Amino acid sequence: MDRFDAMQAFVRVVDAGSFTKAAETLRLNKTSVTQLIQQLEARLRVKLLNRTTRKVQVTAEGAAYYERVVRLLADLDDAETSLSDARTAPRGRLRVDVPSPLARFVLVPALSGFHARYPDIQIDMGVSDRIVDLISDSVDCVIRGGEITDPSLVARLVGELPIKAYAAPGYLQRHGTPEHPRDLEQSHHRVVGFLSARNGRVPPFSMQLGDGERIDVRGHHVVAIDDGNAYLAAGLAGLGVLRLPTYMARDHVARGELVTLFDEWSFEPMPLYLAYPPNRYVSAKLRVFVDWVISVVGEAVPSRAAGAAKTARPGRSLR
Repeated sequence: MDRFDAMQAFVRVVDAGSFTKAAETLRLNKTSVTQLIQQLEARLRVKLLNRTTRKVQVTAEGAAYYERVVRLLADLDDAETSLSDARTAPRGRLRVDVPSPLARFVLVPALSGFHARYPDIQIDMGVSDRIVDLISDSVDCVIRGGEITDPSLVARLVGELPIKAYAAPGYLQRHGTPEHPRDLEQSHHRVVGFLSARNGRVPPFSMQLGDGERIDVRGHHVVAIDDGNAYLAAGLAGLGVLRLPTYMARDHVARGELVTLFDEWSFEPMPLYLAYPPNRYVSAKLRVFVDWVISVVGEAVPSRAAGAAKTARPGRSLR
């Protein structure tokens, strides 16, 4: 038995809560991972995991062993990276999950520059607007718009994205131009609904004037969507009024494909966070990725703030 492989397999099983998912992230078959754990338990003469047909639970002894092994593997990685100068040339696989519009408009177009600088880092990028379980999905970090609710996560504020309301010229020709946000509540107007991943509902347009007046406008929708790129496409197709981060609308406004509405009214800016579990070792490859994201977003996206580190507090959401 290779003790390093066995310890690494054990950590992945605990993180994922599944032998199958751990095997996928290690690129091994499930039988090999099972054998490594069995050999490790035999060597230690202690049961590390309780297995059922549906899930895997760590024992009390296994939990204590897990904490020590995570630190040991982190120290080993630090030792190797310092010897190989990996702080300037980090390497390895990095699993991230990012919102589809941010991937489309900002991150993917800039990736060639990242890989030119860090050619030995392999990025596996999930592109979605869904809520991701970082532990069970074995994801190193996520980037999400919105506040943070999960108190178990460490989050870093990447920026605060300005938001405005928009509509396609074709929509305005058919339905007229709303002069006030309350006009969207009239029966002949439509909004494009964005479905919350937390509760499946369409939140209202919450806006305010410079003098502090605040209103919530729900409007009527004929389509509600849970993906940012599809949401934008629905607005461009004239299906209703949109609220968008300005970076998503900028080029479409310049080409005359979208018109800005309600200039005197403003939305609260959307905070953009990069989050990861506190017990996940922040490797050199993750550190350079975080720094790159902050730099790229800062250059490409109008933002009020970036780079502040914080721990998630109860009552906030990754969305």
